[in-house]
Amino acid sequence: QVQLVESGGGLVQPGGSLRLSCAASGSIFSIYVMEWYRQAPGKQRELVAHINSGGSTSYADSVKGRFTISGDNAKNTVYLQMNSLRPEDTAVYYCKTVLKVTAGYDYQYWGQGTQVTVSS
Repeated sequence: QVQLVESGGGLVQPGGSLRLSCAASGSIFSIYVMEWYRQAPGKQRELVAHINSGGSTSYADSVKGRFTISGDNAKNTVYLQMNSLRPEDTAVYYCKTVLKVTAGYDYQYWGQGTQVTVSS
């Protein structure tokens, strides 16, 4: 079993910053990728940022230059630093990982989601 625990969401004013964390724990052998998605009311879930085991990153065009994804391999944790937040960034943010468990199989797991609200 693998668990993903997210934290760091909340209410922030436009132009403000938040840092999300997602910690993976359990029967993990190795992590291939960790990603952040978001889903706003009435919209489809979209990929926001991606980081792989080699440290390569990619971002949605809407967040480039404002969001930074980073990882701590020793802690199996991924972070999303969000700066210059806009009202359109309001959504539930989800962490997702693709990994190999100790039994040797590859799986993907999702976190429970954390609400980010950008409003004055």
